[in-house]
Amino acid sequence: MAEALLVIDVQNDFCPGGNLAVPEGDQVVTPINSMMDRFDTVILTQDWHPSGHSSFASSHPGRVPFDTVEMSYGQQVMWPDHCVQGSEGAAFHPQLRTDGDLIIRKGFRPEVDSYSAFFENDQTTPTGLEGYLRTRGITDLTLVGLATDFCVAFSALDARRLGFSVEVVLEACRAIDLDGSLDTQIENMRQRGVKFS
Repeated sequence: MAEALLVIDVQNDFCPGGNLAVPEGDQVVTPINSMMDRFDTVILTQDWHPSGHSSFASSHPGRVPFDTVEMSYGQQVMWPDHCVQGSEGAAFHPQLRTDGDLIIRKGFRPEVDSYSAFFENDQTTPTGLEGYLRTRGITDLTLVGLATDFCVAFSALDARRLGFSVEVVLEACRAIDLDGSLDTQIENMRQRGVKFS
């Protein structure tokens, strides 16, 4: 059994003081750092948006953050500008260990957002992570990071759909919880066989 730790989007803009701060987002750093040495493979993801990304409310006149709009690939939440390529907000939290094996950057295509570590939000454009895991013979994934109900959940659900065994360590995650999204996504993950610890 080959296992990997997948660290989702522990970036400054998702931590207190950031443009899209997840409540207590910085509290995941210490438990994640302490987990890393238990895994042979550690993969980090990084939201990496160009300026003017289509998921930014500022790109849609009359829209405000947390509105939803229909995009070509379905419903999309409008976010505050965040994790703009090369910005301080896009950088990993300064205390996070980044000595992993791979960094997957996602959300860099201007026309489509990307919550999952595996696919853009169109559910067809791959990030390349699946191929990396298959090549390494990795079958079991442990997910941690930000935010539980968006990028962590979408990554976990895609991993299950692709046939990986998935565990989410809730102590090392924090949620946005937009209109009950945390409970909804926890239930979605449970129904699809994601384990929790």
